[in-house]
Amino acid sequence: MLLNRDPSEAYRRVDFDARVKGANSRQLVDLCLEQVAGSVGRAIHANGRGDNGAKSAALTRAVAALTALQMGVDGNAPTGQALLQLYMAARTTILDSVLTFDAAGLAQIRQDFIEIRAAMLGAAPAS
Repeated sequence: MLLNRDPSEAYRRVDFDARVKGANSRQLVDLCLEQVAGSVGRAIHANGRGDNGAKSAALTRAVAALTALQMGVDGNAPTGQALLQLYMAARTTILDSVLTFDAAGLAQIRQDFIEIRAAMLGAAPAS
């Protein structure tokens, strides 16, 4: 029996797996930030197309990336509690969007994570 799968999702998974292997902690954080922003963007796009399967998959991937980010936070670090609060607020909005889709809220989360990622990359030490 043939499975109805999106070929771009297969390529995205291979790319993701390849990038995870051998990545240092900063690169893993960057990857998770990218995954949150990208997955939320895909959920918004899928919702606009009426593709509930793709929307659900994208929201699930965003929550997984947020979980990875949360697990890596040192709550005793100066920004630790603020990061945990941000991640929990994003998680709540994403999970609430499973039942009542909040495109504006998700767009704001996407933009926030894009900006955080850009700031982190701008602060990266020269190699």
